[in-house]
Amino acid sequence: MDASSSPDALAVHHSLLTLDTHIDIPWPTGPDPFVDGPRKVDLPKMKRGGLTAGCFVAYVPQVIRTPASETAAFERAEGMLLAIRGMARREAGLDVRLATSADAIEAAKRDGVLAVVPAVENGFAIGTDLGRLARFADLGARYMTMTHTGHNALADSSNPRGDLGDRDIEHDGLSPLGRAAVAEMNRLGMLVDVAHTSRASMLQLADCSRTPVVSTHSCIRALCDNPRNLDDQQLDALRDVGGVVQVTAVSAFLRKDAKPDAVTVADYADHIDYAVRRIGIEHVGISSDFDGGGWFTGWKDVSESPNITRELLRRGYDRAALGLLWGGNFLRCLRKVEAMAA
Repeated sequence: MDASSSPDALAVHHSLLTLDTHIDIPWPTGPDPFVDGPRKVDLPKMKRGGLTAGCFVAYVPQVIRTPASETAAFERAEGMLLAIRGMARREAGLDVRLATSADAIEAAKRDGVLAVVPAVENGFAIGTDLGRLARFADLGARYMTMTHTGHNALADSSNPRGDLGDRDIEHDGLSPLGRAAVAEMNRLGMLVDVAHTSRASMLQLADCSRTPVVSTHSCIRALCDNPRNLDDQQLDALRDVGGVVQVTAVSAFLRKDAKPDAVTVADYADHIDYAVRRIGIEHVGISSDFDGGGWFTGWKDVSESPNITRELLRRGYDRAALGLLWGGNFLRCLRKVEAMAA
């Protein structure tokens, strides 16, 4: 699918404020983001693909929980957030801006610059020290994903790690510390990301957060039975608290056991269609998980982002609906958490 074959779709795409809510970065070293290289998201590709803003995540892998490993996880996340902030500069003809509020993201679109939005993936990054959340917020992190693969001190994961000694269920959802972390994130103005959490954790997070929770990179379980995907009750819970599911580009979440080269833009759009029918256009968005496992035929990197707009236009989504999917709904949640911060 070649977006350049549909000039109208390409024009619509470039007119939109487009926000990808989950992009990984290489760590500790990797290709320069200002060079058009092997990364699925570098800044030249981002510009070419008409992506206004990206949530770049400081990802911390789950390991055995000890005081030393928790400190190392925090230091890694802190270092990654500093590196993400460091992307915000003018170089190689590209203007890149740090954007840590909904207004700043919208201003980046108006000014024709690229926006970098920091975030944290895996609450293991704070260990058991809630004070570390304030440091992440100070560095601009706009959300934290509560778990990753494997349980942590905050909550149960959708994918327990037997090799780390995980039982199927450890906290029966959230731990008391996890509930306290949610309250602190609400106070700091950080969104609670329920991607990677167990079903029980996700429903409890939706219930206990004073602000809408989001799933920054998940798909629909009714279409692909994967523990990382959200079932109908979870989708309904997101809707009921004003949250958003950001449908993601991981092939195994889109079609069971499928490889990326066997998955298409149409498969991706099917998940968006289902979620829109189930919970409404106001609660669905777009994400890639690029450089963290996401891609498929037709959206192999950020430069091909217009292909998503083209397929959705073909299915009858108008410009207003596309604006909600491509960032408007996420910005609404971000504004809510900003307004409710202490």
